[in-house]
Amino acid sequence: MKAAPLTPQQRSAQEAQQRYGKPEAGWRAHMYNVIFESETRAGRAFDLVLIVAILISVTVVVLSSVASVAARHGALLLGLEWFFTFLFTAEYLARLSCLQHPVRYARSFFGIIDLLAIVPTYVGLLLPGAHVLIDVRILRLLRMFRILKLTSYVHEYTMLGRALLASRRKILIFLSVVMMIVFLLGTVMYVVEGPQNGFSSIPTSIYWAISTMTTVGFGDITPKTDIGRTIASLMMLLGWGILAVPTGIISAEMTVQRGGRQQAGRRCPGCGERDIDDDANYCKHCGDSLPTP
Repeated sequence: MKAAPLTPQQRSAQEAQQRYGKPEAGWRAHMYNVIFESETRAGRAFDLVLIVAILISVTVVVLSSVASVAARHGALLLGLEWFFTFLFTAEYLARLSCLQHPVRYARSFFGIIDLLAIVPTYVGLLLPGAHVLIDVRILRLLRMFRILKLTSYVHEYTMLGRALLASRRKILIFLSVVMMIVFLLGTVMYVVEGPQNGFSSIPTSIYWAISTMTTVGFGDITPKTDIGRTIASLMMLLGWGILAVPTGIISAEMTVQRGGRQQAGRRCPGCGERDIDDDANYCKHCGDSLPTP
């Protein structure tokens, strides 16, 4: 009987276990189950607490940037900031301590995000004159990276990330075609309109083409000739169609994953790609023959 496909949560936990190493027994194994195994009751509670803490901490950072709020509740906001800094520091250390390969996690995307969530507060404390080297506003901006920690706990982000990764080549080709169209039409507008109508150079014309193609149209540069307006109208209509293409590509990949057509953990031995269909005999990326599943 064919095994049921793994859920995104189970697949993520399996990959974390293979890459970072799960302790076999003891307090480290128990802590690993709480932090990395979100299917357990304790793991779900841990994720929920962290999500709430992240949202509140980001709210604190946002409110601290409002002068009137900071002047009235500055002490409270500062206390909350340090509380969440200590909380995320304890979480970061707990993650490292319960892994067999902590350096791998520290160098991973989520490990770097965890570090960025706590470093700015300590830098501001240890280097009071840090404004000489780096503006304090940049430190506050780095704290906003905490919002990216949500991707560790909301597993739908994992599905979206897999869909983007699987469709990256299609999207790259699509963007390259769009850039060629923008470059060509921007050059044409430079020839048609000329510097007298605001199209002073080809880079400026390309900027106008991008803003027009994306249907933003800031209005700082507008065509004055009939031919230029015709080209602009065609680009606006083309922009509506272009916006739908990446959405369709990503939606198709997410549908494939939701339907369970991709086998969890199946990898091409030749190129290492994971998005291999269950019934595939050859890799769609490199053409190598695949082992029988």
